[in-house]
Amino acid sequence: MLKGIFLEVKKKFETAIGVLRKEKITIDPEDPAAVEQYAKVMKTVREKADLFSESQRIQFTIKQRTAGIQDARSYLLALKDIRLKRGLTDELGAEAMMMDALEKVEKEIKKPLMRNDKKGMALLTEEFNKINQKLGIRKEDLPKYEEELEKKIAKAQLEELKKDALEAMETQKKREEFNDEEMPDVKSLDIRNML
Repeated sequence: MLKGIFLEVKKKFETAIGVLRKEKITIDPEDPAAVEQYAKVMKTVREKADLFSESQRIQFTIKQRTAGIQDARSYLLALKDIRLKRGLTDELGAEAMMMDALEKVEKEIKKPLMRNDKKGMALLTEEFNKINQKLGIRKEDLPKYEEELEKKIAKAQLEELKKDALEAMETQKKREEFNDEEMPDVKSLDIRNML
């Protein structure tokens, strides 16, 4: 079993490296075109190597962590915990609104809301729909939000690559044999030469 897992991971890794060998990546997190290109390359890597996107990873984590949770309050608290651990921000304040909606529903039904309570969950879903409408969130826009998240991640990864490249070049510069060499601009580096 362990050997099978190792071989699967090895295959995915080789597939990812194969894609990265073919694609030019410009390490420039300030250039929207470079960020977009990097995001496209990483999407191709995920698709060909059969890896989760960030939103799929979050969805999987939610399913795993909330499988045995019976009540809606614990479920929402688990979602908050997952969001915090993943470093995601609640810029719109939706989480507080969702808790307020839950309290409103629980006050209406006069008991804690259980996830298997179809009537109560329908009331909560109705309240959530009102929140989404108030915030301007539409179900049809979810792919757009996913794409925005992937671009934010791509930008953060490019910033990290740039930082690592600059640190490596500074370390090289300190070595005596590289004193007379001029360090290249990070944007001109081609990752394909290093794989």
